Amino acid sequence: MAQAVANVARRINATVEEQRDSLDLSDCGLVSFPDGVFKMIRSCTDNIQKISLANNQIKALSNKFFLTFTQLREVDLQGNVLTTLPEAVGNMQHLISMDLSRNKLRVFPERLTDVSSLQHISVEENQITELPMEKLSLMPALKSVDVRCNPLTPEAASVPDHFTLLT
Repeated sequence: MAQAVANVARRINATVEEQRDSLDLSDCGLVSFPDGVFKMIRSCTDNIQKISLANNQIKALSNKFFLTFTQLREVDLQGNVLTTLPEAVGNMQHLISMDLSRNKLRVFPERLTDVSSLQHISVEENQITELPMEKLSLMPALKSVDVRCNPLTPEAASVPDHFTLLT
């Protein structure tokens, strides 16, 4: 446990000290986004454009996460145990790519359809049975939605006009 905490602290310090535009906390054994991170990285949250929390055991993210990192362009949450996303994800103005592969989603996170800048969504290997195709088709920047390895109903996998649906 102490080693995991030290690893997270080291990665955060490197991001702050080197004024990086990305924060990589993948493979850290996290079960949530640590509250202490908000304090440690407070001075450079506007610089952070990419966050990877891949391959942890994260069960949920708070609204605070998306309200703090407002400049995010890429979020990698693959390989966690998320069942939903917070409402605040719908307010992201710069988000281009969201990877939610290999989580525990049973329902497509519809708030993502409110993100007009979003180009790529991956929900591969979840338990999603239906897609909000009407809302997805109204997303102006959307290029691809990866829904492979989900138990989609045949109606849910209907081919859209302006983006690629990977099934």
